Amino acid sequence: MNECLDFEPKIVAFLCNWCSYAGADLAGIGRFQYPPNIRVIRVPCSGRINPLFIVKALVSGVDGVLVSGCHPGDCHYLQGNYIARRKFTLLKELLSSMGLWEGRVHFSWVSAAEGQRFAEVVSEVTQKIRLVGPNTAFAKEIPAACACAEGGAA
Repeated sequence: MNECLDFEPKIVAFLCNWCSYAGADLAGIGRFQYPPNIRVIRVPCSGRINPLFIVKALVSGVDGVLVSGCHPGDCHYLQGNYIARRKFTLLKELLSSMGLWEGRVHFSWVSAAEGQRFAEVVSEVTQKIRLVGPNTAFAKEIPAACACAEGGAA
């Protein structure tokens, strides 16, 4: 059986406590449907996320990472989301140089009142990661059926 057809991505989400985590909570309370592929890590602010956390997750075999914080200008800590935006612009360059396709890392802004938007973001990220395929950048053995998903020939 083709392993890529049955692929369900493992996604880690770093969510700001004040906005995105509350948006995720609202999505649950409102019973908005989204894929169960996401594992949430609540952080005080998106600006406090060290880019090495994201790199470590990818090196450990996670297929994708979602970072979500307050909308620009609405940060509980005033400038945290602006700091996050600058950090993650540089992170994309780092991921490319490491051989990790930067499309595995997604950034979004979700407020506490946007439960439906949170569900949409998670669904969109999950679908994009499914299309990219499993994270095999640090795997010892790449399944032949999935080699084309990473840019190789099958």
